[in-house]
Amino acid sequence: MYKYYSSKLRGVDFDGMTSDITAAPEGSVILFHASAHNPTGADPSKDQWNELSDLCMKKNHLVLFDMAYQGFASGNPDLDAYSVRKFAEDGHDVMLAQSFAKNFGLYGQRVGAASIVTANPKETSAVKSQAKIIARAMYSNPPIHGARIVKNILTDPKLKTQWKKEVQEMAHRIILMRRMLRERLEKLGSSHPWDHITGQIGMFCYSGLSAEQVERLKKEFHIYMTSNGRISMAGLSSKTVDYLAEAIHTVTK
Repeated sequence: MYKYYSSKLRGVDFDGMTSDITAAPEGSVILFHASAHNPTGADPSKDQWNELSDLCMKKNHLVLFDMAYQGFASGNPDLDAYSVRKFAEDGHDVMLAQSFAKNFGLYGQRVGAASIVTANPKETSAVKSQAKIIARAMYSNPPIHGARIVKNILTDPKLKTQWKKEVQEMAHRIILMRRMLRERLEKLGSSHPWDHITGQIGMFCYSGLSAEQVERLKKEFHIYMTSNGRISMAGLSSKTVDYLAEAIHTVTK
């Protein structure tokens, strides 16, 4: 386990993160969330990803990426894949667990892909055989419908373009909700800083609300979120953002 989030900064604790990764035994498996971090919404910058790649290379760490929200950070699936592609370009034998459940709306199918970059054909053969053994024991033959939907979309230029456009629309709506919530809170005259709302990205926002404040939101306003103050920005709309802002302002006075 390594440090990741700073409640004080309301963002990535990069110094703590690099310190812990440096202190980890050489050859450790390091798990990163590729983009649109869940639950914090706080992602490393490109420069920080570059530094993390160099650090992991020096320590000979094996890197595993979890990419569940590709496209939901920036609206561009290619931009959201920066971290994975950077590590691969730098020569890491990257492992990637990629979900299509969210960005293709296939929650019931839970479809995704596991990708592993290997050093040579001999290693590829060994890894592939072990992956088959694991998969066989876990599910034998998985449902194929969701995988075929994703394949059809990604291999059809017209459908792929349409999908990218719709992912962009979803991401931009979430970005808009972040901006509106921050603007409403600042307009209400809140004495607290709310720049982290727009500084974080993706579906979720660590609001900085305490468990006590979250409890008040539930009891007094019937607004529900996890006790750590995590807001699902995708569940917010232009019709509800004012009510949420007024409620947050009330419990944080």
